Amino acid sequence: MLLYIHIPFCDSKCFYCAFNSYTDKFQLKYEYMKALKKQLKRNLDNYVLKRDKKIETVFIGGGTPSTIKASEYEEIFEIIKPHLKNDVEITTEANPNSASYEWLQSMKNLGVNRVSFGVQSFDNDKLKFLGRAHNSNSAIKAIQNAKEIGFKGINCDIIYGVQNDTMESMKKDFDTAFSLPITHLSAYSLTIEEGTKFFDRSSVKIDDEELSYKIFDYINKNGFHQYEISNFARNKESESKHNYGYWQHKEYLGVGAGAVGYINKQRQYPHKSIEEYIKNPLFFDIEKIDDEDIKTEKILLGFRCSNGVDLNLFDEKEIVKIDELIQYDKIYIENDKVFNKNFLLADELALYILD
Repeated sequence: MLLYIHIPFCDSKCFYCAFNSYTDKFQLKYEYMKALKKQLKRNLDNYVLKRDKKIETVFIGGGTPSTIKASEYEEIFEIIKPHLKNDVEITTEANPNSASYEWLQSMKNLGVNRVSFGVQSFDNDKLKFLGRAHNSNSAIKAIQNAKEIGFKGINCDIIYGVQNDTMESMKKDFDTAFSLPITHLSAYSLTIEEGTKFFDRSSVKIDDEELSYKIFDYINKNGFHQYEISNFARNKESESKHNYGYWQHKEYLGVGAGAVGYINKQRQYPHKSIEEYIKNPLFFDIEKIDDEDIKTEKILLGFRCSNGVDLNLFDEKEIVKIDELIQYDKIYIENDKVFNKNFLLADELALYILD
């Protein structure tokens, strides 16, 4: 069982961000955290305690978790502590402008052992273009602080495919990241989504598949192996267990406004509105997921990462297509699992087999 906790507050709204986050509702922080704890207790009672489960990973995301004082998380950790596995991975996202040394130290003291920084770039002009609130120096300092404090895992997010990006400019970003004590790198291609400031501005995005391949190759050559389309780790131990849980289709609790849970073949959607969530944190809509949809999701997710897909998931007709793709050297079978050789082709390969 995985646990995701959503913090919907941000100091500023990035121009590409479509997540459920707000810059003008800080006055609701106290009531929000109170409501969140109420939902958390109910979920733990219903889906963890009653089923004799343990929490394998915790991920505090947003929004910006570092906009909430570390002391506000103390009760949350008291609530979840009895339900955690011994080797639990606990990650918090953080922005360099709000993740002070003191905040990082306090979160580490509470039990967080992995921190993910939304850096996106070390180029100040690019950061300004993206609407980021920090600068290059603050990002570098935040990562150095996390290492000094003793975090086991440190991730750095980098975004590419942005207007004016070239392989040379991206190398500068990655070289700075490689010079820092990070254990994990997430390299995301810019996506333009409805409701963002970048929507209807198609010129801000570069659609360059060749750039993606060059970036993947460069990251791999610098000692980070790719284990998912956007994720790279220094070693096996540095891979994100929480992300892997999603890709393996494990059940997860989603706590907070706009979070999503997945239990008993059902997705659970709490209120997205902070105000509505505070009024009734125990409410959620339900979306039932049938076996065919679960199969499709397992194949799509398995082909996007090094986890692969169980061979027994496919029927005879699909096995024929798998054999065809093996002949074209697109996929391979090992230990009764089907693996994709090119993560960028994951969706196309999955849809071809399932068609």
